[in-house]
Amino acid sequence: MRTILLLICSNVFMTIAWYGHLKQQQLPLWKAILISWGIAFFEYCLMVPANRWGFSNGFTGFQLKMTQEVITLVVFTAFAMLYLHEPFHWKYLVSFALLLGAVYFMFKK
Repeated sequence: MRTILLLICSNVFMTIAWYGHLKQQQLPLWKAILISWGIAFFEYCLMVPANRWGFSNGFTGFQLKMTQEVITLVVFTAFAMLYLHEPFHWKYLVSFALLLGAVYFMFKK
C-alpha cells in the first residue's frame, strides 16, 4: 500500500509539473521549464522510493509501470476536469477500461 500511496503523490507532482503551466501562457517558456523542473524534483523524491519499495516487496518492473500509468490517468483526469476545465467524454471511459484490463492481465498469475 505504501508503494501505491507514493505513486499517487508522485503523480500529483508530475501532473502539476507537466501540465500546470498550460493556463499560464503569459509566463515565459524558460520560467515554465524551470518551475516544472523544480516541481518534478519532488515527483522523483517520491517515485524512486515507490518503485524501489514496490520492487523489493514483490512487484515486477512491468507491474510497477502499468500501475503507475493507471494512477497517472486517474490523477490527470481529475486535473484536466478540475483545473483545465476540460469535459470528460465516454470514449475516455472505454480507454480506461481497456487499460484496466491490461492491468488485470499484468497481475494475473
